[in-house]
Amino acid sequence: MRRINLISLRILVFLIMFSSIIFSSIILTILDIFPPQKDVRPLGKYYLNYSYFEHGNITRTAKSPEAVTAIVWDYRGLDTLFETTVFFLAVMGGLTLFRVEKADLSKTRIKYIGMTMIVKQATKILAVLIIAVSASIALHGHLTPGGGFQGGTALAIAPLLVLAAYSKYILEEHGLTYLKAILIRSISLSMIWIVVLMPALNGYNLMQNQPFYPGEIFNQLISGSLFFYNLLEYLAIGMGFTAVFLYLSIPEKIYLEELRSIESEKG
Repeated sequence: MRRINLISLRILVFLIMFSSIIFSSIILTILDIFPPQKDVRPLGKYYLNYSYFEHGNITRTAKSPEAVTAIVWDYRGLDTLFETTVFFLAVMGGLTLFRVEKADLSKTRIKYIGMTMIVKQATKILAVLIIAVSASIALHGHLTPGGGFQGGTALAIAPLLVLAAYSKYILEEHGLTYLKAILIRSISLSMIWIVVLMPALNGYNLMQNQPFYPGEIFNQLISGSLFFYNLLEYLAIGMGFTAVFLYLSIPEKIYLEELRSIESEKG
């Protein structure tokens, strides 16, 4: 009884706090006490003016109507490159922690029929839609809000749904193993570095977008290097998460057997 009263008290406190925040926000908005900034700062004006238009200097433009993507992959591209490297190291650390011997992985298959037929059929439809939407988010990142990281995280949801509805073995039977996911991720990251270094090898600045990379191909706007960065980041992020998911879906008994074998070797 006392525990129920304690839970009820916590819920009541939460509701009061939530209501107070909503009510305060409404009051502040109506009274216009803290109005949002309406003037664009000089730095913001620079990015807005040059992200797509040249203004007589092609080296300052990213040829992208999406100013955020232009900033992320061009004007402050080195920061994004380091962030991608940090994600790569994080995935490597996760895979190192959850690694098992190859001989053990061949024994991981257990009888698993998955969820109901309704869930499986819905998963098939959703997986296709997720892949299509994620590709659109990534490949149109230089035109509309989105990009490679957002598209890659969305892409990783598709195999995660399949893992839950079916099992990891369905993905492996169709060729998507953790080794292939790691391979695609590594190739994508290597290609990102090639795109980074190509301007410097041809006499331009490191990671320079215009005028080394073309702004258009066959009259289609690709915004120079932005399209390539988004595409490669899309594959690297999506496959990185997928590799981690495949590792995490290995049955627990395999890890226990691995620990026992290590302890027996030490003994």
